Amino acid sequence: MAKSSGWSLPKARSEGPPFITKSQIVAVLEQVGVLLELDGANRFRVIAYQNASRALASLEEELLTVVQEERITDVKGIGKGLGGLISEAVLEGTWGDLTTLYGRIPPGLMEIVGIPGLGPKRARILHEELGVDSIESLKVACEMGHVAPLSGFGEKSQQKYLEGIDLLRRYQGRSRMDVGLLYGQALEERVSAISGVTRAELAGSARRRRETIGDIDIVVGAEPENHDSVIESILAFPGIAEVKGYGESKVSLILEADMLGGAVGGGSVDVQLAETLKERSSDATIDAQVRIVAPATFPFTLAYFTGSKEHNIRMRQAAIDRGLRLNEFGLFSEEAAGDSIGMEAAQHTLDCADESDIYRHLGMAWVPPEMREDRGEIEAASKGATGLPDLIEPEEIKGALHNHTVASDGTATLEEMAAAAMELGWEYLGIADHSEALNIGGRQIGVPGSEVAAQSDAIRVLNDQWRDEGVDFRLLHGSECDILVDGSLDYTDKIRRSLTHVVGSVHALGSWRGRDEIANTEALTKAVENPTFTILGHPTGRILQGREGFPVDMHAVLRRMGELNAEGELKAVEINASPYRLDLDWRLCKYAKEQGVPVCINPDAHDTDGLQDVWFGVQMARKGWLSAADVLNTRSGAEIEQLFGL
Repeated sequence: MAKSSGWSLPKARSEGPPFITKSQIVAVLEQVGVLLELDGANRFRVIAYQNASRALASLEEELLTVVQEERITDVKGIGKGLGGLISEAVLEGTWGDLTTLYGRIPPGLMEIVGIPGLGPKRARILHEELGVDSIESLKVACEMGHVAPLSGFGEKSQQKYLEGIDLLRRYQGRSRMDVGLLYGQALEERVSAISGVTRAELAGSARRRRETIGDIDIVVGAEPENHDSVIESILAFPGIAEVKGYGESKVSLILEADMLGGAVGGGSVDVQLAETLKERSSDATIDAQVRIVAPATFPFTLAYFTGSKEHNIRMRQAAIDRGLRLNEFGLFSEEAAGDSIGMEAAQHTLDCADESDIYRHLGMAWVPPEMREDRGEIEAASKGATGLPDLIEPEEIKGALHNHTVASDGTATLEEMAAAAMELGWEYLGIADHSEALNIGGRQIGVPGSEVAAQSDAIRVLNDQWRDEGVDFRLLHGSECDILVDGSLDYTDKIRRSLTHVVGSVHALGSWRGRDEIANTEALTKAVENPTFTILGHPTGRILQGREGFPVDMHAVLRRMGELNAEGELKAVEINASPYRLDLDWRLCKYAKEQGVPVCINPDAHDTDGLQDVWFGVQMARKGWLSAADVLNTRSGAEIEQLFGL
């Protein structure tokens, strides 16, 4: 678990027990386990804190009740000593002698353990042997080659730490899109329900649907006389780990998981909550800012805090070009504003009922938030509505072509996956279980070539049954076929030709990441040129906030795919819609479109719930300027059958 500037013990609430919340205690126990290991403590003591953290995180009862009834040590994994510490935190708001431990460990070491692959034990060795006490000093030690010679480290570890430092810095303080939207939506719904609030809307990177989200920004419209009561209501919300500050028009908060309880309705994102929450560390928090403005000011503030910064700069310049000035409070003439600034200047604002009026005054069509990244949208909007694409909507998806069953590493049967797809209103579902080359931890994951025909027969039986019953649904029998290191495809040509479609994917990432971009580009190009190849799956193999993809010139690969499409061969590129991947990167979607390469939005679902990840992929497609016509799986079942020659 990574923190940006050291850890500290939470301060007690003032309202009464529980003075410290369950999630805060879970976080502290987890932190103490790391701190003890950094301090060289007995391994069994470290394990005790780790076990207690996990045990408390899974406790379903109200912690205060368990403590008051003196049943805390009945929880498996929590002994007498730690039970006493937990009770003290809950009932008194104090932490025993833990303050001394927190003060003894350099804050920089706490940051270092957030680097992928570098745990507390190794951090302590680096501190003792090289004096490493910060990310910067570790970076210098790696760059000077001082880490590799240490016993148990080596060149690979040294390079991995440098890559991890880069990842940590780029993603520090950010959450995956699904997690950020989860918190943002919950806060938006709670704020919207406050008496006196006329409008409340998510802004920032969440509204722009970035693949990772920083702080949550909520813009609120309320009459000035209601601002104080709105702020008081916000401060009373459950799930606030800390109030960082508040004033007449802004509240800065740190949100924790309790914010999510019962607040979220039935939107498309929300079906992901259960798994997301299970996988998140129970100490997970996210910063949030709520800005309260008068209803007339709302459109300007929403536009400003939606961003991006680069888009806002272009908008302000467009205003200047027209003798106007644009800020977060209004759009007004330079002449009328004179030397006044801020709200004072905004007294002269032009009337704008919503954001579209702002764009209209600047001679533009309204730009969807997803596109506001200064990647040509200003120029396109200046041409009017015809200059901007009609972005794809989630309901335009008719099916998906990359999904797994129990035949490989999925958890649901053909019938169960099909039923879930029909529930979504889809007309088809492409089954693409792993090919036989995939082996993880010495265990074969993929479907042996000898069993492919049997799966095909099972799919044929189900399709015949639905056709006889007049059900407009079909399963398509494909494979997620490994792209081998030399660019060849797994399975024999005969097997691949028997399939409806082939999703070619790289899984042996160690080999691909260990060689240069040119070799990888050549191998990937060779793969897509194979006549049986249909869709390039998760093109770079990246895991957001976990690992970079392998080096490859995707522009070159997409250009070659475009040439093949022009020659009449169907070659599509996937947006892997799993919020862990979102690969193809949205920045390449427009280029794929320009090259004539269809994009296929696939959930890569390994269970029935996973099918709904398509929603996230659609957000990336929208961000990448794609319309329904640019996306392969907006076609009907009959059209897909015709396209695949069935």
